[in-house]
Amino acid sequence: MPFLEVNNVAKRYGPVVALKSAELAVEPGEIHALLGANGAGKSTLVKILTGVIRHDSGTITVNGKPVRIGSPEGARKVGFAPVFQDPAMLPDLTVAQNLRLTRTDIGATREWLDRMELTVDLTEMTSDLPLPTLRMLDLARALARDPQLLLLDEITAALPSDLAEKVFAVMREWRDRGRSVLFISHRLAEVTANCDRASVLRDGRTVGTLVPKSGEEEKIVELMLGTTRSELAESIGADSGGEATVVEATAPQVAVGEPQLEVRNLVVGDDPDGISFELRAGEILGVAALEGQGQDRLFDYLAGQRRPSGGEMVVAGRPFSPRTPFEAIRSGVVLVPADRMLALLPQRPIRENIAAPLYNRISRWGPINRRDETRRVQKAIEALSIDTRAQRQARRLSGGNQQKLTLARWLAAGFTTMLCFDPTRGIDVGTKRQIYALLRELAEEGAAVLLFTSELPEIQLVCDRTIVVYRGAVTGEMPASEADEPALLKAAHGLGTVEAAA
Repeated sequence: MPFLEVNNVAKRYGPVVALKSAELAVEPGEIHALLGANGAGKSTLVKILTGVIRHDSGTITVNGKPVRIGSPEGARKVGFAPVFQDPAMLPDLTVAQNLRLTRTDIGATREWLDRMELTVDLTEMTSDLPLPTLRMLDLARALARDPQLLLLDEITAALPSDLAEKVFAVMREWRDRGRSVLFISHRLAEVTANCDRASVLRDGRTVGTLVPKSGEEEKIVELMLGTTRSELAESIGADSGGEATVVEATAPQVAVGEPQLEVRNLVVGDDPDGISFELRAGEILGVAALEGQGQDRLFDYLAGQRRPSGGEMVVAGRPFSPRTPFEAIRSGVVLVPADRMLALLPQRPIRENIAAPLYNRISRWGPINRRDETRRVQKAIEALSIDTRAQRQARRLSGGNQQKLTLARWLAAGFTTMLCFDPTRGIDVGTKRQIYALLRELAEEGAAVLLFTSELPEIQLVCDRTIVVYRGAVTGEMPASEADEPALLKAAHGLGTVEAAA
């Protein structure tokens, strides 16, 4: 008998149908993957199972008994413990205070951190902890509750490979105990390597359940999207099907091929000589690095979020030292962060989120040009095929559409240099294809794009050239055609310097 059964579960938000008919059966002692494109309903189903929201119709049974999970406490009582897509700790409290707030056993949490060989100071403010640490803290907190069902929603999307392996080890241990795991990931290699079965959602319906096997990823993609991965790959770089994207510059334009961004001896890590590189107009430059090698500081300095202690930056031939993100944006340098909630106004409509940067350059009071605003906003929506059914609040959009929104605002406002920090983290292959195609189109129109990605195969898919950063220094530089995973990993671990081909 399945431990958990979901039958014909549906959920609407006004006119938006988040789930039409979800079906799921998770056996005891099973790692079960829940797959689907962004907007398919995965996170909605997880929120229903964990009592965050209530379903409109359908039934949920646990150990053969119908249950109505009306709150997170109700989910806890039936043996469910979630790790949600985003960190679930309040930033203005210490780790210990967060644990007390949720009535979590601090000793059990510390024990799980020790078992996973993680050192975390529980008196530290959570706002001072890096994202991977927060994700592992969420996992330890969930395990401390000793659940029958562990629900993991995109936990590995923000983790380097060593921490992801610790998550997989926990999943296997939970299965060996006769417990169950519901695992959500867009990385099909993780699913085929670790999951016993997988259920696929498409457009709010369960369209199939299968045993995921290495080499059969095409079948999964076809179920998810109604098309094959090879067809998706062939379409990368092709016309996106919408109106042409126009980059409206906010800083002096330079000719295609000339340096748009220059970084000289910028101190971002342990190396006192810092990091140096050039990014040219019309180029996508990849940045590859393992967790904590200085790549986050590099992007923070360029975006004006922090001030560097040494080195210099040049944009379009002019010294560049932004003290705030506003100053960076005025120079044409814009950021697309991995955490989309940092870039959005989640309670505000789609239109306001896209239009907000349009008014950064207003120099005097005057009437807002609604016609121009509407034109720019609509053009950006069409270029990215943003689903606007939940247009009243950005937080109601799927993760993929939220990430599109962070890109759309800069299409509307204009820029010359785009900083993309892991922009495809936690989104499906179809939305990734759209973002790849958009970045290539932007580069072809003269924009300069700096792209950090935690998924190394993306380097060859979308970049022209890449640099590899280790301990705050460039240990590799090569054309994308040579940037396969072995070469990138060698440089990323500091095992010799890889030079660009002559």
